[in-house]
Amino acid sequence: MKASDLVVKALEAEGVEYIFGLPGEENADVVMSLIGSKIKFVLCRHEQAAAFMADAYGRLTGKAGVCLGTLGPGATNLVTGVADANMDRAPLVAIIGQADTKRLHKESHQAMDAIAMYRPITKWAQTVSHPRNVPEVIRKAFKLAEVEKPGATIIELPEDLMKDDTSAKVMEVRKTRRPAADHKAVRMAADLIAKAKSPMILAGNGALRKRAAKQLRRLARKTGIPVINTFMGKGAVPRADPHCLFTIGLQAKDWANHAIDQADVVIAIGYDLVEYSPAAWNKTAGKKIVHIDFTGAEVDDAYPIAVEIVADIADALWQLNEELNRRFAPKRQLPLNKISRWSKLRAKILDDFAAEKDDKSFPMKPQRILWDVREVMGPGDILLSDVGAHKMWISRYYQCDEPNTCLISNGFCSMGFALPGSIGAKLAHPDKRVLSINGDAGFLMNFQDIETAARLKLNIVAMVWCDNEYGLIKWKQQNQFSGRHFDLAFTNPDFELLAKAFGVWGKTLKKPGDLKPALEQAFRQPGPAIIAVPVDYAENRKLTKRLGELQVQI
Repeated sequence: MKASDLVVKALEAEGVEYIFGLPGEENADVVMSLIGSKIKFVLCRHEQAAAFMADAYGRLTGKAGVCLGTLGPGATNLVTGVADANMDRAPLVAIIGQADTKRLHKESHQAMDAIAMYRPITKWAQTVSHPRNVPEVIRKAFKLAEVEKPGATIIELPEDLMKDDTSAKVMEVRKTRRPAADHKAVRMAADLIAKAKSPMILAGNGALRKRAAKQLRRLARKTGIPVINTFMGKGAVPRADPHCLFTIGLQAKDWANHAIDQADVVIAIGYDLVEYSPAAWNKTAGKKIVHIDFTGAEVDDAYPIAVEIVADIADALWQLNEELNRRFAPKRQLPLNKISRWSKLRAKILDDFAAEKDDKSFPMKPQRILWDVREVMGPGDILLSDVGAHKMWISRYYQCDEPNTCLISNGFCSMGFALPGSIGAKLAHPDKRVLSINGDAGFLMNFQDIETAARLKLNIVAMVWCDNEYGLIKWKQQNQFSGRHFDLAFTNPDFELLAKAFGVWGKTLKKPGDLKPALEQAFRQPGPAIIAVPVDYAENRKLTKRLGELQVQI
């Protein structure tokens, strides 16, 4: 068959449901081969947005999201979304066009070495050099994208090769089994946990994948050990669970940091150092760290490992749970620790979260906004946070009941992620409410794809926090330069009129009591909706000051 037809057959064999992207001359054969395929092509308005859609889709489903661009500027536009998926451990396969192989050796229109550009930001990048290689290249790209730790891979398809005929056959897709935990390492971890005076679990991004959260919750309840999660580990333990000590990562003197300072043993489960540097939480001497992850620990002098279990996380935790059962269940010594020790701290944190829930001021305080949002969103509904000052507030105040219900880019931290990401999330889970929270700066970076959502009649809701500044940069500059900051102000459109121009529902809030009704109305729309919320970011420095003065007795 024609090579481009074989590409589509191979993608179908991989279970691909959607391809997000833009057509061009050099990928035209592949796009035309999609006609009649069961794969749905989602025509986007910008390649970066297409990559973010594939990023969120991959993270939520565990199957590689697929995005498509052409050569030159199409390939460069994909870069940010591809890098974001790779560093945030979302499986993604990007397919790009390339010029005719007969002109790649010389200076030629739009031709560039895209593979060299992508190698530093992907797990694997490869051009198809012959039509018969198509099945192997596609199978390898998906295998590497989805195997732990997941990330991004790139396939480059030269224009002329896609027109050629080939007799190559699609390869069978086989599941890759992950290795089991080493028995000696499991016993050593159990020894440390049994002897610990004040153990703590730190749950990272990997704790939400491959059924790991279920076994993590068993471990917490079996041992009586509290769990702190990173920004990307939200939902590893439900917010109502007495073992949940919420989120670490906002500032070095928050509640969770004081709690982890007390730990003599930290069990780091699925923790990626890109999420939150160990130098920010391992500040007290004598901690013993148990590293449980799909891959070996990064070398960092603030992350010294006492025991390292490199294996499938769910299997490692299951073995650890069974080892603790064998040792202590017959003597009725489980749980090993009293979780009630942490109940007063949990109560203080919950009081902190609720302190501004009835605040009547306007523009609205971030704390009040997120209290109302949490009340409207169900346990399985999905919130996506863009990058900006609002991300810091979401990370602290928006707590979760289930894994993968709050998507935060905290590895690559790219602005412009949330709105297009919400399209990928809604296609992955059409039965769930999907809300993106954006700053007014990041929102306009990929706003054009609100048209994509409208065309697909997807009810995604985009909330925009309006302060007319680059708020997070201002916050950081004020903290670093004694309250001073660079000129970071800009003007905004009327977001309600902007929504109307795209034929979608929009509302600009005038008072705090309007937020919950507006959200409910937005989620009833047949397509996307936009809610603009004026926000009081004077709260940023107030929070910095309050956390700097926080006194915690445990």
